[in-house]
Amino acid sequence: MKALHLPRSSRRAFWEPALFAVVLLAVLLTLGCSPETKKKGEMFPDMYQEKPVVILVLPPINETTAADAKEYYATTIVEPLSLMGYYILPYEITSDVLKREGIYDTELVTETPLSKFREYFGCDAVLFTTIKKWDVQYLVLSSTLTVSVDCVLKSSTTDRVLWKYNGTVVIDLSGHNSGQSGLGGLIAQAVITAVNTVRADYVPYAKQANALAMDSLPCGKYHTLHGKDEQTDVIVQKEKK
Repeated sequence: MKALHLPRSSRRAFWEPALFAVVLLAVLLTLGCSPETKKKGEMFPDMYQEKPVVILVLPPINETTAADAKEYYATTIVEPLSLMGYYILPYEITSDVLKREGIYDTELVTETPLSKFREYFGCDAVLFTTIKKWDVQYLVLSSTLTVSVDCVLKSSTTDRVLWKYNGTVVIDLSGHNSGQSGLGGLIAQAVITAVNTVRADYVPYAKQANALAMDSLPCGKYHTLHGKDEQTDVIVQKEKK
């Protein structure tokens, strides 16, 4: 089976410099200007020991109240993993197979020995993703969109956690710089904020959250930096209580 690929235009949009500027801003706002860092090899030693090649992506676990978050986010996760040098089993096909087996939600398999997936799909590792936030906070004159996703990659041989990271982006949708002052300016700002909120497309921001998380992932077999990035710095994220 061949890995899924998005159109080239989508790839260019995904890696657009402006996108990373927003991601970097989100990191600095969340963690401060001098976050603690460690080397990839120190943070994820099992990745370098087991060297997974084939990854099975399970349907995301949705912990938010947005019913459509699961389907939308599922469209954003395969490409960044592929670009990091891994062979990704076709998501639509594997999801259909799981559904035929009566597994509609990933929550149902969290305690299942991952060796079962290795036997069935031939994968080296299984990726679990959990949507923690997928919402807009709207306060008339101000509005923010937040996408937050936890990613956990587990070995299908040992069940060990090989890699885990969180990707979070917070986007300001407020209507600043309307060019007007006084009451008229406030009304214009409120209108722009409302329009931005209604038109907000979560998918590009989900891609940004993925970009932030995947930047910490050791490169796979099909990446030029495979086996050469152990000394790359990664921001240490604090465990949420």
